[in-house]
Amino acid sequence: MPFAVYALGLAVFAQGTSEFMLSGLVSSIAADLNVSLSAAGLLTSAFAVGMVVGAPLMALLSRTWPRRRALLLFLAVFVAVHIVGALTPSYGVLLATRFVGALANAGFWAVALAAAVSMVPDRLRGRATAVVVGGVTIACVVGVPAGAVLGERWGWRAAFWAVAVVSLPAFVAIVRSIPGGRAPDTAATPAPVREEPRVREEPRVRNEPRVRDEPRVRNEPRVRDELRLLTGPRLRPTLLTMALVQGATFCAFSYLEPLLTRTTGLGAAWVPAALALFGAGAFLGVTVAGRYADRRPTAFITYGMVALALGWTTLALTAARPVTALALIPVLGMLAFGTGTALITRVLGLAPEASTLAGAFGTSAFNVGATVGPWAGGLALDAGLGYRAPVWVSALLVGLALLTDGVRRLARARARACSREGARAAG
Repeated sequence: MPFAVYALGLAVFAQGTSEFMLSGLVSSIAADLNVSLSAAGLLTSAFAVGMVVGAPLMALLSRTWPRRRALLLFLAVFVAVHIVGALTPSYGVLLATRFVGALANAGFWAVALAAAVSMVPDRLRGRATAVVVGGVTIACVVGVPAGAVLGERWGWRAAFWAVAVVSLPAFVAIVRSIPGGRAPDTAATPAPVREEPRVREEPRVRNEPRVRDEPRVRNEPRVRDELRLLTGPRLRPTLLTMALVQGATFCAFSYLEPLLTRTTGLGAAWVPAALALFGAGAFLGVTVAGRYADRRPTAFITYGMVALALGWTTLALTAARPVTALALIPVLGMLAFGTGTALITRVLGLAPEASTLAGAFGTSAFNVGATVGPWAGGLALDAGLGYRAPVWVSALLVGLALLTDGVRRLARARARACSREGARAAG
């Protein structure tokens, strides 16, 4: 595996840590900036909004950029906004840095995955992708708890400085190891380019414009077709289901620290351990989904959502019992990320001909949930419903996800029945 792939994974680790670490820093940020817990929770939502906007936009804009230059630009912006965030005394400025940092994160993701698979042979593409994406799950296991420890000992700003510092080695590694040329349209373009001069040796003048113009004619309709497919009735229910499931995850996760310290009765030193348990469960969930979700995807997703609804409900009811709460946290991390991974796989399976943007739309749906979840949990807190309220909201959101997926399955069953009846009538 090329060293450059691991450099990309390191950068993704830093970015994943930034996205999730605020769950252990909410109280200290709120106290330091003199804002409410719900306002501090909106910092997670601001990052998610930036990812929602940035994922499809950057996927389109960066398709033909030189990869090394694009990666360095996005990573430099990401580091800069974290330095500004670590220094600012203003909540408004911090909120803006979260949004801009998410745009840079989305742009980096758009280029990093394509760069990783382009540097390895076909048989290693899955491993290269796993190294890059694995940076996120390792962030959940290591980076987020480490951020909570730094926040507890030296204040929340130390966690922002740490993210910026961890990104610097990745910046240097990208300079040295990522090729600087433009991104090729496909992995197989070199062979046709070598053969082209033989084909148009004699009628050079006539054929050359056609060869050059043809990809342009094809490319623009292809992007429009992908957008049409990804926003059509086949995918909308799945994207909505994904947003609701992730909304539930981020709603409870964003306010896990005040739940554990003010309802469960655990000391602040337990928070990093609880976050590490959630991250370990998330890593296990992604691994299990990667191996088994393809066999029976519908059943895997349905059972996962039912288990999640029961799990969030149980946590809300038993949050005052430390042993039960700590036992449930890794299980919920496993169910949340396992089900989310299976839903992303479904999106890619429903739109194989729209590979350019399918992942970006899945990322957007993921982050719509990450936007709505903390906002909804903050509303419940502001309404005076107590620190268990975000967990109850999570259970409600998963219930809505189950309803949405049930409607989708019913509509598909009716469509199949109608097509069968039509075939019989025609026969």
